[in-house]
Amino acid sequence: MPTIALVDDDRNILASVSIALESEGYRVQTYTDGASALDGFQQTLPDLAILDIKMPRMDGMELLRRLRQRTDLPVIFLTSKDDEIDELFGLKMGADDFIKKPFSQRLLVERVKAVLRRFQPRDAAPTPGKVPDAAKNLDRGALSMDQERHTCTWNGQPVTLTVTEFLILYALAQRPGVVKSRNALMDAAYDDQVYVDDRTIDSHIKRLRKKFKAVDDDFDMIETLYGVGYRFKEA
Repeated sequence: MPTIALVDDDRNILASVSIALESEGYRVQTYTDGASALDGFQQTLPDLAILDIKMPRMDGMELLRRLRQRTDLPVIFLTSKDDEIDELFGLKMGADDFIKKPFSQRLLVERVKAVLRRFQPRDAAPTPGKVPDAAKNLDRGALSMDQERHTCTWNGQPVTLTVTEFLILYALAQRPGVVKSRNALMDAAYDDQVYVDDRTIDSHIKRLRKKFKAVDDDFDMIETLYGVGYRFKEA
């Protein structure tokens, strides 16, 4: 079963959430602050991390920033704040989901399952009835995406994407020239039980463009049709 890292300075949350996750069969690593979690991740990288935003020594935002320098590890934020700026900032940095405190253990477990379903580990064993590996590769001009390995390149240059960014781009690039509404992109990237608004998709698109422009200043393949949605430009 996947390993979940839980990072929170509230020991009651560490205990209760650990029990809830372990009852579902997950292995759980717990840390009380971002600095100790970062050290632990250098030894053993989990399959998913649940991070509190406000913590001593190193907060969740800083931990995510450092993680994104070297990994696309799926991240769910726990936050007691109602400020939407925190969520938008976290999404721009590459968070995959947010859960506001107080929350139900059932909700958290379902969100964990949803994010993990969107992220297939590289060594995942094939199961009967699944699409052959060759069908999971997508090539559109300079763009190459491999679903099985969760890798993406542009003109041969690697572009590191979060789970959500990968799914949004894959949905767009599957049919170049076809406009995808924000709702369609939400359906492609999020589980049915997860609600996100239009600004969430817009934030992911901005981050996608920024990442591709980092390897190619002339990148302009993701087009915006105001009031309609987005499309991947036809070659």
